Amino acid sequence: MEKWDGKTKGSLWGYKFFVFIIRTFGIRFSYFFCYFVSFYYVLFAKPQKEALIQFYTIGFGYSRKKAKKLAFTNFYNFGQTLIDRVAMLTNKQSKFTHTFNNEKVLRELNENKKGGILISGHVGNWENAGNLIHSRITNKINIVMLDAEVEKVKAFMETKTGGSNYNIIPIKDDMSHLILIHRALKRSEFVALHADRVTEGSKNIELNFLNSKAEFPMGPFILAQKFKAPITFVYAAKANRFHYNLYATDPLENVTSEMEVAKAYVKQLEKMVTTYPTQWFNFYKYYADK
Repeated sequence: MEKWDGKTKGSLWGYKFFVFIIRTFGIRFSYFFCYFVSFYYVLFAKPQKEALIQFYTIGFGYSRKKAKKLAFTNFYNFGQTLIDRVAMLTNKQSKFTHTFNNEKVLRELNENKKGGILISGHVGNWENAGNLIHSRITNKINIVMLDAEVEKVKAFMETKTGGSNYNIIPIKDDMSHLILIHRALKRSEFVALHADRVTEGSKNIELNFLNSKAEFPMGPFILAQKFKAPITFVYAAKANRFHYNLYATDPLENVTSEMEVAKAYVKQLEKMVTTYPTQWFNFYKYYADK
């Protein structure tokens, strides 16, 4: 299995272009343009395309021919979710609707001032989920991430859209993020993190995932178990052009080990990927080569 480099892909020019066409021509035109961008990736982004083909042939047992078709659809869906990410922070937000499955879980945690740890993955678009949770439940959301996005891109997005509706807790080598997570949970806030990408030097564990074995980072599961806060798995997937389905599982409480959290997480991740196979946005080889 390859390691993720922790960097957000995309240039400043690309973000400027999409903000311009969304505001000038609307979301539908942006989707239409994204169709041609997807063809470009199929033709020239060979490592990413091969990674998706590997995922579909090994994880789902599909033929290579079918996997190639799904790879194109995956690129197209990914482009749409990036457009949605920008659009939801502009005056186009009202176009989107959503259904929140098991929303009561997050409402009860928030109303009871318990806070909680929300674990997600790169199925669908968590940023859109964070923005929707902000508008429906609470503005006290913290997302733990490798803050490797280009500063010029972040500054541009904040200037043009006001930025995302959540606080970022950057992962640092000095482990200062642990203090920030502890403080956020003490304030009964939500702390969200991803648990489906491994990076160089991280502590990982190999677990059964779909039809093979894959590595998962132990860090998120260790954090979840150590802080003793309620744990729920949260996802947001695109159901159709302007509608998202959000999901929250019943909370895990009083867990006894990080392995208990990890196995429960992978089980839920399998359900989400099986339901939305063309919204798997990990563009590197996920399984060890066979």
